[in-house]
Amino acid sequence: MTAELVRGQNHPLSQARLEIRVSAGKPIVAVATLSDEHGKVHGVEWVAHPGTPTLPGLEVSRQAAADHRLAVDLGAMPEAVHRVSVLLALPSGAGGPVRFGAVAAPFVAVTGLDGTEIASYTITGLEAESAVVALELYRRQGAWKVRAVGQGYTGGLAELLADQGLPQAHQLAGGINEAVAQGLARSVQAPRTPDGDRSRQAAAPALGPDQTGSPYSAQGAPEPRQGYPSGQADPAAVTQPSAPGSDGPIDYSHPRRQNAAPPPPPPTAPPAQPGQPARPVAGDATGWSMEERLYNQVWGMFEDLARTMAAYRSAVDFADSRMEKELDQVLSDPRSRIGGQGDAARESARDKYTQLVDQARSALDRDLAQLTAEAEVVEPALPAAFARWDNPAWHAYRVPMEIPMALRLGDLHLPECAQLRIPMLVRLPLERGLWIDSGRAGSLDGAFTDSHDLRLLAMETAVAHAARLLAVYPAGEFTVHVIDPAGSGAQALAPLVQTGVLAAPPAIGAAGVSDVLARLTQRVDLVQMAVRAGAADSLPPGLDTSEQLLIVNDFPHGFDDRAVTQLRYLADEGPAVGVHLMMVADREEAAAYGPLLDPLWRSLMRLTPVPDDHLADPWVGHAWTYEPCLVPHGSQVLQQVLTQVAIARTKQR
Repeated sequence: MTAELVRGQNHPLSQARLEIRVSAGKPIVAVATLSDEHGKVHGVEWVAHPGTPTLPGLEVSRQAAADHRLAVDLGAMPEAVHRVSVLLALPSGAGGPVRFGAVAAPFVAVTGLDGTEIASYTITGLEAESAVVALELYRRQGAWKVRAVGQGYTGGLAELLADQGLPQAHQLAGGINEAVAQGLARSVQAPRTPDGDRSRQAAAPALGPDQTGSPYSAQGAPEPRQGYPSGQADPAAVTQPSAPGSDGPIDYSHPRRQNAAPPPPPPTAPPAQPGQPARPVAGDATGWSMEERLYNQVWGMFEDLARTMAAYRSAVDFADSRMEKELDQVLSDPRSRIGGQGDAARESARDKYTQLVDQARSALDRDLAQLTAEAEVVEPALPAAFARWDNPAWHAYRVPMEIPMALRLGDLHLPECAQLRIPMLVRLPLERGLWIDSGRAGSLDGAFTDSHDLRLLAMETAVAHAARLLAVYPAGEFTVHVIDPAGSGAQALAPLVQTGVLAAPPAIGAAGVSDVLARLTQRVDLVQMAVRAGAADSLPPGLDTSEQLLIVNDFPHGFDDRAVTQLRYLADEGPAVGVHLMMVADREEAAAYGPLLDPLWRSLMRLTPVPDDHLADPWVGHAWTYEPCLVPHGSQVLQQVLTQVAIARTKQR
């Protein structure tokens, strides 16, 4: 998984041969310096720059450019080199911007030679600076790590090089600028998109994304939340990390804003007390409607919490490494190792650690209080599609006339603030199927030791998700099929069966499985052919053109190779033509059937019927605990909603 670093955070490097990719939106200069274990650059021969682009184990670009690729071979570094610093600077005298505050926040990524991203860092907070130490690769106890630095210099490259101990800093900076000017005179910059290389791959959904896999239709990402750097790329993706033996990443991206006209103004917040933060208001994000503003506000809260927690964890990590370094220095000197001097040094190091952690915790508590206050006003204002089942919005439910932009599949939270829940929204229509994991591995607290109870809960979770999908679509525009080969899901499926919202009774036995799969694969084939031929009006008159959902229970029991192949086909090709899968199965148990099923699992988004920390955010890669939206015990809201859906379907026919 990619580590998205914040300032001061480090990450281990497992490869020696690397690329460092830089994107800035405007031409900048990339320089790299080598230094010894004390951080000293011994001379100009330890600096790689456009005039001298190659050093042992290191190569930089020969000119200023909006995008750079620096080649690094840590195995070829001289023994005396303990640190490689990557420096970025705006070229002087080129008619371009003179400070980083006027350009998009530079983005730096460390990748393997195959392009796999290891760590990345968006350099925010720069204003009047014209040069910056972006990141550094350094040796520690025989291993290499990367650290995000982000230290800017208003005096430009000359001041930066002088700070690194080079006596000839001004002459070297002048020579670099001259080499850059000559390179610019010979080159013509190719046009590039605003996001450039910083755009993230959108593959699937999870938090309210743009469903390209669920939130993934790469319409893009919403505009940055107020208070965030306006030039910063917004990866907008929720990731499902790979588990041993399979499941690939699932990413979800935000929808991009349209630019045809300004969105309606958000509500005005009540005045705050002097010295206090503004009181939050539901719907204060940008958007064309209240639904869209609430959707973007939820995403903003998600990003705020991710970055706030990253800053706290980074500060604690820094305090810990600083105390470790200071204690190492005390222990390395025999004169201070014992006695009063050593005790005083240890006590001082621990006091500094406590002070730094307390400061970080204070900032975290402040941000959490603001986000909690925001959640308290946003949650009650959410429309039914975004709301939990216990929200009064469901008791005022009416079958909608149009499809909402997103659907809530659960909540996410972090261990440091378990009481603060962020709604997990996925864009509609779904662009990736769902896999409800009925295995015991999904229980964080191990409370479910009975596999029967967990399977029942998994089916109840699937029914709750299916009911929500039926409820948010207009009458007749969403159809649900069920395959239950052994009939083991009858108890959980009762609300769907009794209200009559299913297209047909649950299919049982080999014949039932074969019939449902044959009809749905035929539907996919027909729609695909019609779309490719540009003749959508030539579809058979009896074909159901509504969105289709197939719930599959107890997979892979009762499924032969042909059925498995058909399910894989539906998972891969179905979403594009309105056919979606919802599998209910134990992933570990199914692993016994061999690698044949791996492509199927990788094409679905994993959800669990119990709390589990299997999802990661796209900004810093936190492990978020997911909890499904289940109907409260004893509540009749599900039956009430499905009854209205069934009545509307009958009238629509």
